[in-house]
Amino acid sequence: MNGSMGCGGQSGGVTIENLGHGPIITACTPALRYRYPMATPRDDFALYCCELLAGVGPCTARRMFGGYGISQEGLTLALVADLGGGEKLWLKADAETRALFEAAGCERFSYEMTRNGQRALHSLNYYSAPEEAMESAQWMLQWARVSLACALKARSAQSPRARAATKIVAKPVRAAVPAASTPPAKPRASRPSAPSAKRSAKRKSAKG
Repeated sequence: MNGSMGCGGQSGGVTIENLGHGPIITACTPALRYRYPMATPRDDFALYCCELLAGVGPCTARRMFGGYGISQEGLTLALVADLGGGEKLWLKADAETRALFEAAGCERFSYEMTRNGQRALHSLNYYSAPEEAMESAQWMLQWARVSLACALKARSAQSPRARAATKIVAKPVRAAVPAASTPPAKPRASRPSAPSAKRSAKRKSAKG
């Protein structure tokens, strides 16, 4: 069953799309409003996280990798996942903002993965949201802005790399085409010299 529900002209708004795994759930700030009364506890928490982050604009939560990805206009700024300590909101960070999250006592998104029979620790540039920010959208706003800025920088960094890679591939091809398609030039200076040699030979024979 599919459907959607507008936010009735209210500012902000959040949406959960289960992408084939359940109903679409829509909520609007400041009051929550459900499209279907079928939300699970996990859906409720993801919806609550969307409401906390909605200060930067309407947020959408989609199921991914056993959790949720929360995005704002296509930019993923947060995750909702259980890494063993219960469901948590994880905010996007980068090398520049890492110290900011660590100073607030936030936990880095880390997990173990088995590859080729060996277990190794992997991590993503996400940090758990500060405890006080989980209690208030007003407290969360500054962190939501930081995470959205990180998402914007990550997207901006990807585009120049793609264009640079295209140019690097194209340059050798363009340089090779003229060399391969141009036939070897034939000497033209030898052609006019041949008749003059014959004429001089006839003159000598006439004199002789």
